[in-house]
Amino acid sequence: MIPLTKEIQKAIKDSHEDPVRLVDPETKVEYVVLPVETFELMRKGRYYDDGPLTEAEKNALLIEFGRRAGWDDPEMDIYNDLVSKEKS
Repeated sequence: MIPLTKEIQKAIKDSHEDPVRLVDPETKVEYVVLPVETFELMRKGRYYDDGPLTEAEKNALLIEFGRRAGWDDPEMDIYNDLVSKEKS
């Protein structure tokens, strides 16, 4: 185990529990420092699941993409009115 330098200790303290990014100055490869407990949870799949998306996850992504595209802008409400008129 390698002890943390004072500089890295300060970065961890200042990060307010967010992961700290480090960069190797020679290779420019980036690394992330995080608590062992968080790492173990990630390793056990509690933070990351690479399985297929559920319907709820798909719907949440569609809603988020729509928001990013501006569909929650009040000026877009005209399209809701058009859809209602077509169904009548």
